[in-house]
Amino acid sequence: MATTSDIRKGLCIRYNHDIYKIIEFLHVKPGKGPAFVRTKLKSVTTGKVIDNTFSAGHKIDDVRVETRSYQFLYADGSTYHFMNTEDYNQIALQESALDAPGLLKEGEIVTIMFNTEDSMPLSVDMPASVILEVTHTEPGVKGNTATNATKPATVETGARVNVPLFINEGDRIKIDTEKGSYMERAKD
Repeated sequence: MATTSDIRKGLCIRYNHDIYKIIEFLHVKPGKGPAFVRTKLKSVTTGKVIDNTFSAGHKIDDVRVETRSYQFLYADGSTYHFMNTEDYNQIALQESALDAPGLLKEGEIVTIMFNTEDSMPLSVDMPASVILEVTHTEPGVKGNTATNATKPATVETGARVNVPLFINEGDRIKIDTEKGSYMERAKD
């Protein structure tokens, strides 16, 4: 058993007869009254996100997890196929287990968390950022690079990302996988 002081991003807990992954948390100590922890939990079975508040010192039932590196092979509809990089075993996961499936490129290495009790895959952790090529965007107009204006762009995986006006087709850009937003032009 853990307490609210052990809460961290990525921790898997048992709550309401389901397993949830903590995706956001905030320790709050108001001037009057007891401290509490405000969390955002994502169900690993359904993908549903809920908000919950735990009072300080509340006991939480954490789930022991094990992480393994897998390579993304291909997507077949809403089923995503991965291969273990050590023993070459393959597994198939539903799209709901992924946080940002639109940014996943074939050959990408991801970390998959498994429940140690029954070896069931819980969630897929993407790298912090990915580098993808822009396949379609409107051409930029000269002189518009000093503003904070953005335009939509489609990357090689089919995802749409807002990029600055100076980005053109064929450019490689770095994308934050957590927010799905443009970070910078890739340095090759």
